[in-house]
Amino acid sequence: MPLIRYLQNLSMGRIILWCYFIWWVVSITHHFDAAPRIWVTSLGLSGIIGAALILSTRSSSGAVTKMDPWVVFRLFLMPFCVSSFAALVKDAGYVLVFPPSFRENAIGLGIIVVFLLAVRSVKKLKPLADAR
Repeated sequence: MPLIRYLQNLSMGRIILWCYFIWWVVSITHHFDAAPRIWVTSLGLSGIIGAALILSTRSSSGAVTKMDPWVVFRLFLMPFCVSSFAALVKDAGYVLVFPPSFRENAIGLGIIVVFLLAVRSVKKLKPLADAR
């Protein structure tokens, strides 16, 4: 069960990143706009900022180290999520990242709580042996 093994091995940092992603998905779902301009701009910013993030994580000594592909993906995904979130919730009455609607906050927090409970439950299970 790769999913269970993945959840069992999630670090606190990765759990927090998943919670951020859940909050983004809930907000994007409630305020979705199919206008290509929003998504193309977000992709462009993701490319520019993601490349800058990769450059900033490289060693200043010039030594080349191979980065985990998922780390590279996240370095491009995060700017995409931030820019699309900002574009979609503009003028929606958000306070920081919280919508003015109790319902939207409750949905987001509820899904995050379910995720956290699922991770906690899976982490309490006996670790799965590699099936080989």
